[in-house]
Amino acid sequence: MPNMNYEDIAREKGYRFIAGIDEVGRGPLAGPVVASAVILPENISIADIDDSKRLSEKERERLFNIIKRKAISIGIGVVSEKVIDKINILQATRKAMLTAVSEMNKIPDYLLIDGIHTIDSEIMQSAIKKGDGLSTSIAAASIIAKVTRDRIMYKYNKLFPQYMFARHKGYGTKEHLNLIRLHGPCNIHRKSFKGVKEYV
Repeated sequence: MPNMNYEDIAREKGYRFIAGIDEVGRGPLAGPVVASAVILPENISIADIDDSKRLSEKERERLFNIIKRKAISIGIGVVSEKVIDKINILQATRKAMLTAVSEMNKIPDYLLIDGIHTIDSEIMQSAIKKGDGLSTSIAAASIIAKVTRDRIMYKYNKLFPQYMFARHKGYGTKEHLNLIRLHGPCNIHRKSFKGVKEYV
């Protein structure tokens, strides 16, 4: 389970506002990539918090509300499928993370970033592989990002009901791939991704 060890190490070095950062939506064939940055209070304990991928939708929604109440600051960055097609998914992910940091009402002085890549910020930072399962702050960011993106995909489901976005959230499931073959891509499909570009 995630804990505050990485945050505590940063605090021992004199940093006060440590933001965990994570993204959701690198793999889907449709919709945006969404990143979140979360600063939690020192010594906070949130029962059941974990990497969003290991939680049910109901658990994520419950923890989303708790994190929103208890966090010192939360920032969210959303980068559209059109920008993803233009600059590639890695750069779009880094852009979403940077936007999430810039949207915070409390500027962090240290960043804990899920994955192996840092972002173009002068703020001190560490990339932590599989950090969403190790750091409570990153796990919190993964939950905020996941719930935010899912809500965006529910809205898209109403605009494009023939693709069943509410079920697969844009990921390349067998059902989704069959629907792309049947209907062709829509406005929110990532035209540069395999499984979509063949039908553009």
